[in-house]
This record gives sequence, structure tokens and C-alpha cells, in this order.
Amino acid sequence: MDVEADSEVGIKAGQQTVRALLERRAVESPDAVYLIAPETGRQLSFSGLAQAAATVDALLQAHGVASGERVALLLPNGLQAVSLFVGVMAAGRVVTPLSLLAQPAQLAWVIEHSGCRLIFAGSEQAATARAALALSGSAAELVVVDADGEVAMPDSAAEAPYRQSAAPAAGDAALLMYTSGTTGRPKGVVLTHANVCAGARFVSAAHALGVSDRVLAVLPLYHINAQIVTVLATLQHGGSLLMPRRFSASAFWSLAADYRCTWLNVVPTMIAYLLDGTDPSAGGLGLTRLRFCRSASAPLSPEHHRAFEARFGIGIIETMGLTETAAPVFSNPLAAERRKIGSPGQAFGNEARIVDLASGTVLPDGAAGEIQIRGANVMRGYFRAPEETARAISSDGWLRTGDLGYRDGDGFYFITGRLKELIIKGGENIAPREIDEALLKHPAVLEAAAFGVADAAYGQEIEAGVVLKPGLASDEAELRAFCQRELGRFKTPRAIRILSELPKGPSGKVQRLRLQED
Repeated sequence: MDVEADSEVGIKAGQQTVRALLERRAVESPDAVYLIAPETGRQLSFSGLAQAAATVDALLQAHGVASGERVALLLPNGLQAVSLFVGVMAAGRVVTPLSLLAQPAQLAWVIEHSGCRLIFAGSEQAATARAALALSGSAAELVVVDADGEVAMPDSAAEAPYRQSAAPAAGDAALLMYTSGTTGRPKGVVLTHANVCAGARFVSAAHALGVSDRVLAVLPLYHINAQIVTVLATLQHGGSLLMPRRFSASAFWSLAADYRCTWLNVVPTMIAYLLDGTDPSAGGLGLTRLRFCRSASAPLSPEHHRAFEARFGIGIIETMGLTETAAPVFSNPLAAERRKIGSPGQAFGNEARIVDLASGTVLPDGAAGEIQIRGANVMRGYFRAPEETARAISSDGWLRTGDLGYRDGDGFYFITGRLKELIIKGGENIAPREIDEALLKHPAVLEAAAFGVADAAYGQEIEAGVVLKPGLASDEAELRAFCQRELGRFKTPRAIRILSELPKGPSGKVQRLRLQED
């Protein structure tokens, strides 16, 4: 088979705008809890979210933000952030989340490039927002809000006449997300209402989620995973989400138990820290309601996958998604016996194929090439970058992901690396992940990332950065000797740096190209 046409490609379209999703929930289950903020104990029902969205609409009108214009958010996780995120899209404006990890100069470029009219920032982020605005030359207005509070109209606008804005259409832009920008300037990914609603449907269907499900939502809301998988998918299937301000390995299991969560949504870095933390069984925590742990945003080491399941007794469903695909692309099956460790799963909701880099021909099972995706969740394009869009999306709708991998005979995909991160040593293609997984077998290694560096003899040589587990020791010589036993001399890194941390993007994905620059 040349193209993996999953049995779920024909998932019923259903609601195709964020407003339609919200209105459906507010009518069908108005009093059901949608969001819980554990630090404050505050809750938000579906009707409460609809009321908050109406206030956001009125607020945007009061500030003169027209339909289709961009509104930026610089906020930590919480009730305010979710209300604004959903409310801006429901009001027919385009939401542009800003990373809390970015420096003012980085934010300034995004603010200017996006042309946002309004920026909502938490009180702790206000100084950063002001610095970014000063650097950008943008005329955007800054509104400082209480990150733990509810959306409120300013006194000056409280008496302004209000009529609900026109409903957005499925093809209208809903979300403008900027990629992490490990090389060059970040690109703005334009996702329509149809795109984000398709992503939400695919997540809900892949994991058979329903009204009784509650997710522990620890990923930051400025990342596509949290936006689609936790916020919008939960709105789609009518479940609920528990959203602490940030991830804490020490509080993680008690939150899951105390609030009776049924599934977890994490990234591999969090799994590594949980493995290095306290065993929940020592505290007698009840975790029997947990159905599964979903891992995405970066490949999960098979070593960590097996260790997590063995230690905590919770099955991991590894998945894969991209900003350009409104999160979901692949998912492992719900049935544990059908999952494959080391694979993000099968195509779900969309089509996928493997294409030869040189000829552009579709490759058979087992052959490695670039992964391409086509479906309702694929972005409209890159903002103000028609040439980039044309390079990324073919005339017949196939998205070039830049991910390298292959598909096996059962339709499961395996990722070997990123096109830009591929190491070519002496003419041989080497996937950095192969080096990572060898290093992670060492008992003292918590995290590892291999990368290529220029070399006069080979074209590129292999180097790696590692983070050691607290309380355990090793050195470069020992780690190189370990790699030689696991990989052979040719694939052993010529240098291994022991670091306090690896550079990561908003989702926790390691940014190898930043290691090259150091």
C-alpha cells in the first residue's frame, strides 16, 4: 500500500468552528465541570465558559479589535488563559499564544510579524510584554489581567453597547501559532477553525474519550499539544480538565489521584522526571481510575517507555503531532496488545505516506524517507509567507513534515529523525535518535541528545549532550566506552558533554540545533 488510509480517516466532521463546539456544550451540559484550577480551587462549567467567551467578545469590541484580527496571549496556565484562548476564537478573532520562555527580543518579532492588535498578559508577564512592545515598534495595546481570575470588562467599557460578533466560518483563521524557531525566524502557522476542530475530533476518537474522562493538563497553553489535545478535545467530547499552573513531578501523582483523573497528557521529558521521582504507591495514592498516559511532542525512548509502565502500572499510548497539523497525526491503539513501543502509531484521521527525498516517489513499507501528511487538520499555510507555504504543501494537499522515518507492514510509523537534524558522516546517514537511545541505556543518564558538527575528514562528526540522574556519576570516557559497546566505533560520539540541562522548546522537545551552536 502506497498511502496509509486509516480506517478512521472518515471521522464525521461534526462541529467545525470553536463557537459551535462551545455552544453545543453550553446547551447539552451547561452545569458540567469543564476546568478545575487546583491552586485556587476555582471551577469553570461549560455555561461559565460560554459566558466568559461572551465577555471576551464584548471586550474585544470595546478595544476596537475587528473580526479576523490577531490577539496575543502571554499568560500562565489557568482559568483566565483558557477563557481568553477559547473566547478569542469563538468571537471570530485569531488567537496568537506567546511563549513564557521567550525573551523580549523574540516576542517582539512575533508581535510585529503577527500584526496583533491586543496583547493580554498576566501581572507577572507584564514587564516582559512591555519590553517586547518597546522593541517591536508595534502599536498593539497591552491589557494586564489576573492570571487566576475571571475575564472582566474594564470599567470604561462596561456600559458599551454589545451585540455578539458574527459567527466565524469553518475556513476562517482561528489560531496563529509560531514555531519554536530553532533555525532562523519562527514561522507563523495559520490554523483554521476546521483544522483545530478536526484535531480535537481526532484526539477524542483515537482515545475513546467521553464525558466521564478527566485529563491532568500539565503542558503549557502556549503549545499546540495543550491547545488541541487538552483544551479543545475536552470541549469536543465534553469531559473535563485539571489544569495546574505548571508541571511539578512532586505534585503530579497526588493531583491525579485527588481529582480522579482518567488520563494523562505529557511529553517524554516529563516521563523522565517522573521516573526519577517518588513512587506514588509509597503514599498509598489511588490511581485506579487512570486509563492511560498519552505521550507526544517528541519521540519517547523505549527504555523510558518500558520503565514507566513497569514502575507505575499505567500503559503509555505514544502519539505524534505537529503544529502544522493542529497536533494529532499518529496514535497507537487503545488496546495494549496492539501497541508498538518505539512507534508513535498509525495514521489517525488523516492520510500518511513515506516519500523518497531525491525522487519524490512514494516508498513501500520498510523503506525510509520523509513523512508526508494530508487531511482536514493540515494548516492553511504559513502567515505572510506564500513561498514557504508552497514549499511545505503540495498542490494536492500533502504536507512535507521534515520528519524522517518508515512504515512497517502493520501500518505503524517509526521516526528516525528530522531532515534538518540528520547526521551525515562519511556519506552515511545517521539518525540522532539511535545515538540517544544507546546513551539512555546507561544507568546514570537521564536525558541525551546527539547532533552533528562540521568535520574536515567526514563532512560531519557526532557529538552528544547528556544530563545525569541526580546522585549518579559518570564521565565522558566512560560514556564513550559504553557507546562503543552499544553502537560500534563509527557511530560513537567523538565528544560527549555532561550538561545541567538540555535546551528545549515550549513542549519539552530537545532542540538539537541549539547544541550545535554552543
